[in-house]
Amino acid sequence: MDTPAPRRTLVVANLTASTPTLLQEVQKRADESPTTFELLIPNVDAKKAADWPLSTAVRLLSKAADAPVEGRLGGEDAFESVREAVAGGSYDEIIISTLPKARSEWLQKDLPTRVETLGVPVTVITPPEEPSAVKAFADSFSAKAPPTTAG
Repeated sequence: MDTPAPRRTLVVANLTASTPTLLQEVQKRADESPTTFELLIPNVDAKKAADWPLSTAVRLLSKAADAPVEGRLGGEDAFESVREAVAGGSYDEIIISTLPKARSEWLQKDLPTRVETLGVPVTVITPPEEPSAVKAFADSFSAKAPPTTAG
């Protein structure tokens, strides 16, 4: 009897590329059925590196998946980066990991709905809203970052 090919999942993330919420979801999918994962970190321009080092995110995702995860950086436009990845690969699913709606540029620009037009099922994962140092850090990069006050 032939073993079915593993599912191929494209993980799209930037600030949330190494969050516990995403790592738990990757681990859950890997435990449910054989799955290969590829990480795409879009919104990277030539003047700025990714918000998370790619090597760190790949290492943590590989541990969660209990298998090697490949990673790559995309361009400034998140949708175009995903479109190019989908055109060059055969994915069964796309996971978009993003900040909660109030701070997510991707959700404000309706990235998940736009990505669904590429014909691959999309799951959106957002970490819970919690007051923490991680939230304060993420807020500083958010499209809707609260103004800072001099003290």
